[in-house]
Amino acid sequence: MNINCKGKLIDLATPKVMGILNVTPDSFFDGGKYKDESKILIQVETMLKAGATFIDLGGYSSRPNAEDVTKTEELKRVIPVIQLILKHFPETLISIDTFRSGVAQQSIEAGAALVNDISAGQLDKNMLSTVGKLGVPYIMMHMKGNPKTMQEHTNYNDLVKEVISYFAERISAAHHEKIKDIIIDPGFGFAKTIEQNFELLNQLELLQLTDQPILAGISRKSMIYKTLNSTSQNALNGTTALHMVALQKGSKILRVHDVKEAMECVMLYKQLKSN
Repeated sequence: MNINCKGKLIDLATPKVMGILNVTPDSFFDGGKYKDESKILIQVETMLKAGATFIDLGGYSSRPNAEDVTKTEELKRVIPVIQLILKHFPETLISIDTFRSGVAQQSIEAGAALVNDISAGQLDKNMLSTVGKLGVPYIMMHMKGNPKTMQEHTNYNDLVKEVISYFAERISAAHHEKIKDIIIDPGFGFAKTIEQNFELLNQLELLQLTDQPILAGISRKSMIYKTLNSTSQNALNGTTALHMVALQKGSKILRVHDVKEAMECVMLYKQLKSN
């Protein structure tokens, strides 16, 4: 199972880690933390040295009830950071976390390697055709509504079945636009209650029916810290516990705040599988 990033084949037979870099003032865990160049570069270097294959850069917070950000502001946040990272670490595979085709296009032109879209093309009708023309891998996530309204959309007759059929339709639409490399993200925390997040994780292996690599984004999310009656700051141990479950159920990419710990999890998982 390979994906092509800038002509480099990434083999997902061994699970990979994607480090999160939020340049938003209001992200739930690290909001406002990476404002100046030196802090950004230190964090990127730390993640790359710890073993991250991808750096996921976001300029629009998608936490529940997040404030809307204009396209101009989003571009102002991410384009200089892409240029900064590639100037210092030219081999970095940057994933641009956006649901706007214009931001995706300019980010890829600035040197990003993948597009990570929380809406799977549903919040911008030009997204799929743009990604198809750019010829880059596309991460599509399951969500209903948008970040402001998603928590009003948690009614499902059969959650896992509906998530799979959603992806079947979105994958078909992506193939129609000539997108070759697709990764699916079940969208933990997006239009799902805590109970539904655990139901989804517990049956995650069923998503392999889509025949696409699965990305798990559970790092420090409320499904962990609310269950433990804790905070996102204290959710690393719980995150690691659920990362192992995600790997055992077929996840090929872990999208994380803490790369070193996620890499240790992958190494232990590989050891477990090899015996």
